[in-house]
Amino acid sequence: MPTLNWIGKDAVVDHHRRVPTRLLECDRELSVGDPDAENLLVEGDNLEALKALLPRYRGQVKCIYIDPPYNTGNENWVYNDNVNDPRVRKWLGEVVGKEAEDLCRHDKWLCMMYPRLALLREFLREDGAIFVSIADHEVQNLRAILDEVFGRQNFIATVVWQKVYAPKSSAKYFSEDHDYILVYARNAERFLPNLMPRTDKQNKAYSNRDDDPRGPWRPNNLAARNYYSKGTYPITCPGGRVITGPPRGSYWRVSKEKLELLDAEGRIYWGKDGNSVPAPKIFLSEVKQGVVPQTLWKYEEVGHTQEAKKELVSLCDFDSSADVFITPKPTRLIRRIIDLATEKDSLILDSFAGSGTTGHAVMAANKADGGNRRCILVEVEPEVSQRVTRQRLERASEQLSECETGGGERV
Repeated sequence: MPTLNWIGKDAVVDHHRRVPTRLLECDRELSVGDPDAENLLVEGDNLEALKALLPRYRGQVKCIYIDPPYNTGNENWVYNDNVNDPRVRKWLGEVVGKEAEDLCRHDKWLCMMYPRLALLREFLREDGAIFVSIADHEVQNLRAILDEVFGRQNFIATVVWQKVYAPKSSAKYFSEDHDYILVYARNAERFLPNLMPRTDKQNKAYSNRDDDPRGPWRPNNLAARNYYSKGTYPITCPGGRVITGPPRGSYWRVSKEKLELLDAEGRIYWGKDGNSVPAPKIFLSEVKQGVVPQTLWKYEEVGHTQEAKKELVSLCDFDSSADVFITPKPTRLIRRIIDLATEKDSLILDSFAGSGTTGHAVMAANKADGGNRRCILVEVEPEVSQRVTRQRLERASEQLSECETGGGERV
């Protein structure tokens, strides 16, 4: 399998094994809620935090979501997105050595990401999966190292999230409408995403124009393009019309004998006059009570960046607009991931917690279905973890509790 090489790779490939295991210390003054709920917000470098958490949570996490720095070169906000933080530079010097002086920002980013991904893999259950947000700047590099860490055979999908609802007129070339979410399983043979709930729009395609006792149905096309040796026969309609065969370049999808059997069971619709091309009935009661997830996630369904900012500002106090995260993720986006990849009692991990959207989404999912999902968040910046992440989680919890009780006292 082709692999990606960069300056410093040899020093970081096995670095996660050499990270010393430390003890986590609980700060009771900053803690909120029931300590037995096993929801954790860990403040500290995520490499060290993951190594500290690993003995307790190895192989127990159903879903990992991370939103790492996109490495765009933007350094003018609370999160350094150029991997140029003094702590990271110090770490690179210690781990990579003098070679670190020659690293470009892509080398630095890869050195930072590789050992963290290697550790994250150890947390996943055999039927678990990791979802990683990324943009064009590093998507090809991220795909290469995820192939190496998780195995190319465990690649599941590349989701495209439509993150904006209007073009940016200031764009130099193209206005970027989307981000990616790369999805890898711990073991693709064991991972099975949940079905998406059927929508009213999808169900409206089903009706019962002939009062069939089996309920609403929709017509299917009898013709298909795939070659079928028994799919080129003439059909005589109940109204007398003779259809000499399927349309040019196509074949009937069932044999003559199968068509006659379906018709005898009342599963063929011939039109009001009995002379239409026969259409097999697909009954709503017989289809999956859910929809296979697709890879294009539109903002109408899962939110956009402006929605995410409004959510964050409504829950957290910021000194100025410059302190607000530039690209937070909407809760609906992470809810989609949780709905697809978890069960009601699953453990979810986010080691780039940022503004705490993942924790907020977990609480919202539990409220929606009465689940008992637990969440582990890791955030490196004390200013962010205490002033933003913790504040958001506490206020989101209060908000969800008030919705549940119809207002009044906090529960």
